Amino acid sequence: MRLELKKTFLSKRGWWIYFLALGPVAITVLHWLVEARLGRGAGNRHSIGEDSIIFAGMFLFYYLRAGIFFGAMGIFSNLFRAEMLEKTLHYYFLTPLRRELLVAGKYLAGLIVAVVLFGSSVVLAFLTIGRHFGASWTDYLLHGPGLHQLGAYFLVTVLACVGYGAVFLLSGLLFKNPMIPAAVVWVWENLNPFLPSLLKKISVIFYLKSLCPVEVPIPPPFNVMVVDADPTPFWVATPGLLAISLILLVYAAATARTTEISYSD
Repeated sequence: MRLELKKTFLSKRGWWIYFLALGPVAITVLHWLVEARLGRGAGNRHSIGEDSIIFAGMFLFYYLRAGIFFGAMGIFSNLFRAEMLEKTLHYYFLTPLRRELLVAGKYLAGLIVAVVLFGSSVVLAFLTIGRHFGASWTDYLLHGPGLHQLGAYFLVTVLACVGYGAVFLLSGLLFKNPMIPAAVVWVWENLNPFLPSLLKKISVIFYLKSLCPVEVPIPPPFNVMVVDADPTPFWVATPGLLAISLILLVYAAATARTTEISYSD
């Protein structure tokens, strides 16, 4: 895991993942600076509640449906696939190490990197989006629902990294081109609001959305096409996602045990 942490953080293939993580922070910091420059009186143009809804929309439509999804794809699918492309995976396979532990070490390294990048991004973006309100924002964080919302967003971020990480680690082992299964999963996840209630539950985004603390209103005409479904309670969504991720990791470990290296393919 220590070796993989260094390689994953400094991977030349993953430079674009840093931009995915830093993009929302740049937007919220710019929002803070512009509002602060316009003066405190201009802050009355919108309320803290409106900023919280804007962040909820950013979290749902950017972080969950794009940023964390593609970031996890870039991090986890390359844990094995990049080694095959660079013709270095056989060094791991020649060591006296159980392949189940190799999968676990690579997965934990990727998970730490993903949580550090996107968890930090979510925390910084949330703390800065309403910073221009000054003392009112501090009071919202310390004495209002702010810290509870921040904790919920961070938990959802971690669970998203756990779930999507397991999916893309397995796809990196099974497919020569992980982009193909990633495209299929991405289309399915983004079609989730328009699917029947039963099919909604066969996706990661449905359970993650159930854990988000602020509901994002759907504007017309899309609200007509959205199929309502009862959100999954916390005590079901969290263990369910962890269980599915564990099943995928067990299957990935079993696949790694029988994987043979052929760099000529």
